[in-house]
Amino acid sequence: MSRLAHASREALSDGGALAERVEGFVARPAQQRLTAAVAEAIDQREVLLAEAGTGTGKTYAYLVPALLSGLKTIVSTGTRALQDQLYHRDLPRVREALGVGLRSALLKGRANYLCRYRTEQAKGDARFSSPEQASQFQRIVAWAGRTRAGDMAELEGLPDDSPLLPLVTSTVDNCLGSECPFYEECFVVQARQRAQAADLVVVNHHLLLADLALKQEGFGEILPGAQAFVIDEAHQLPELAASFFGEGFGMRQLQELGRDCLAECKQTTGALAVVQVPVRALEQALRELRAAMEALPPRGTRYRALTLPAVADGLDVLADALATLEQAMAPLASTSPGFDACVARARDLRERLERWRDGGAASDAFDGDQDQDHALVEAVAGEGDAALDPTRLAEAAARGGEVYWYELSARGFRCQRTPLDVSAPLRAHRERSHAAWIFTSATLAVGGGFTHVGRKLGLFDPDTLLEPSPFDWPRQALCYLPRNLPEPNTRQFGAAMLEAVRPVLAASGGRAFLLFASHRALREAAEALRGGPWPLLVQGEAPKAELLRRFRESGNGVLLGSATFREGVDVAGDALSVVVIDKLPFAAPDDPVFEARLDAVRRRGGNPFRDEQLPQAVIALKQGVGRLIRTESDRGVLVLCDPRLTAKPYGRVFMESLPGFTVTRRIEDVQAFFARS
Repeated sequence: MSRLAHASREALSDGGALAERVEGFVARPAQQRLTAAVAEAIDQREVLLAEAGTGTGKTYAYLVPALLSGLKTIVSTGTRALQDQLYHRDLPRVREALGVGLRSALLKGRANYLCRYRTEQAKGDARFSSPEQASQFQRIVAWAGRTRAGDMAELEGLPDDSPLLPLVTSTVDNCLGSECPFYEECFVVQARQRAQAADLVVVNHHLLLADLALKQEGFGEILPGAQAFVIDEAHQLPELAASFFGEGFGMRQLQELGRDCLAECKQTTGALAVVQVPVRALEQALRELRAAMEALPPRGTRYRALTLPAVADGLDVLADALATLEQAMAPLASTSPGFDACVARARDLRERLERWRDGGAASDAFDGDQDQDHALVEAVAGEGDAALDPTRLAEAAARGGEVYWYELSARGFRCQRTPLDVSAPLRAHRERSHAAWIFTSATLAVGGGFTHVGRKLGLFDPDTLLEPSPFDWPRQALCYLPRNLPEPNTRQFGAAMLEAVRPVLAASGGRAFLLFASHRALREAAEALRGGPWPLLVQGEAPKAELLRRFRESGNGVLLGSATFREGVDVAGDALSVVVIDKLPFAAPDDPVFEARLDAVRRRGGNPFRDEQLPQAVIALKQGVGRLIRTESDRGVLVLCDPRLTAKPYGRVFMESLPGFTVTRRIEDVQAFFARS
């Protein structure tokens, strides 16, 4: 064992530095084994892939050796909320306990920091949809005068999707860089400088990947100096990487371009007369294209979109509108850095649109025949026998491993090119760094093995460690599999599932989190449960943070969520005593990227269901299950309603990947479990 591994284990042992100085700290053998493995990887500049089940204490396990090593370390987390928690809560505790004086820094993407230039541009501009929004903007302006870091997270009560955020923050597209009149006061520049001087920098996956993909988020100059990378919540990395190593454009980007062009006119005499007409034409082209896309499914391939002449024509009109706007602004580019940036943005977005519209015809081999698409999904799930058109498969093979697709939102759209395999660029960046890389999460292994996630991350024969959750699962939890439920794809399933769940809710007195595979199932369950004896909290009816606050405070609430709630619901104690999962979380069959990925597996001789769909669903199920038991004192019941767990051979893979529950099929056992509470 290396000196660093020994010191790390000692710090996390009984009588060690953390036991002496961190209130409530309990030494855990699993945590000590994990910290030793992390320390060895850092010491030897190796790659470690480690699953640490809920309750292991993995954050302390990697922070201790990172701090004791004295090496420049980048810690990347899954979300900004986890990033803030790690930096403001966990890191100070560990650093103080160890007595190390290493400098640390928190760095987020530029859209998380106030932009003084854009805030000044927005002042006096009547773009607010309500008095409340105008008041909120004035609150931002007042805060801007006193904040030291400019981190928008300091503003409590400002939703993540607030329409004010694009007005007061910058993006890679609209940042003026060193040409900005506020460059010397720029919060992004200051945050980068702090990170460059720090020994340990806490980032999130979005920022890390943006710079690995050369998206110029401002972190690139720090990466080469790092000697160790810790990737927490590493199961998220492959999916996120696919979007960052791709390319796209969306309605909101184009609308913001138009607004910024008009805002720049305030600085240049006569500019409005030149810019207003082409901006209005751009806005009209966007409205007409979005209206034409209303006839499309919510998600689909480029091929499906272009089969509608109105959509194909709308894209042509939009490209022409961008070209006209670019030409109109060209003479104004020399009048201000803002106009110069707008010209570059218009050109870049037009080129992205044209690449998406004109490229990728072969990528659409997965679409165009809806019956065949559904047959494909049935085949990979082991439920049917699909024979795909060889011509379409040949076209897909020629595509070079990427898919062109679109997605509609309530009032917008996004068009994207996504690579199907990001393992090669991830591996190249890792090898170029000559650093230690630690990938960890509570959900990486499938059936006790790391083959699936290792392949996704481009890892060849990494060191691995599997530490199960140290909780006493047979005592603390029970897994209930209701009997006699219909197949999950039948009309009767939703109502039958709720009938099976009602006695569980009665036994627990509410205190339940119900997780649904689709928004439709969620809405139907919400209608069926309204008026019941428990406070009902439904995703979409309030911001996530507000729903979780009410859920914790209610004491007997029933929280309903979809797949997006599978992660980030961290409710310890009695408030969450039941987790219900309606169906095994196989990826949506209408996801064009997923369909293309499955076909790529088939073409290289693999089994799409075994190699892609099943392991992905196992990891997703483990994430949902992980919401149930969060501390040593929690107790609860997991209800898995999908009959395929017992009826299909692959159900065993799911069950073997879960913690060591006692499993029952009797509601009486559930009632007895809660009677003992």
